[in-house]
Amino acid sequence: MPCYMLDTNMVIYLIKNQPKEVAEKFSKCLVGDVVMSAITYAELQYGVSVAANPRRERANLHDLIAEIPVVSFDSRAAEAYGLIRKATGDKKKDHLDTLIAAQAISLDVVLVTNNERDFLQYPGIKLENWLQ
Repeated sequence: MPCYMLDTNMVIYLIKNQPKEVAEKFSKCLVGDVVMSAITYAELQYGVSVAANPRRERANLHDLIAEIPVVSFDSRAAEAYGLIRKATGDKKKDHLDTLIAAQAISLDVVLVTNNERDFLQYPGIKLENWLQ
């Protein structure tokens, strides 16, 4: 069972900067303890498709998901989405964040993000910023 789910901004930051403090967190986890949402993976696939060198970026992403597995968005996540979307109404315009938050809540994992303020209004969300 995973313990952490990485938000899209954290994965992108990881790829670009390879921060030491995040590497230290990873060293304490087993493969499968840290996952990414299929929603994040979809966002990353878009980034690959518009990259200057899609072939290289696709290979980098392939290597990344060997270490950080992709978790499918399932019916439990869909149910959580309905509840948190109702609770937040239309205050949140980024529905991809809402989907990622719903999946983290449904899996009862900590969402690791560098943009905590984007997720604070979601009831039941557990957040950590590994860069602080």
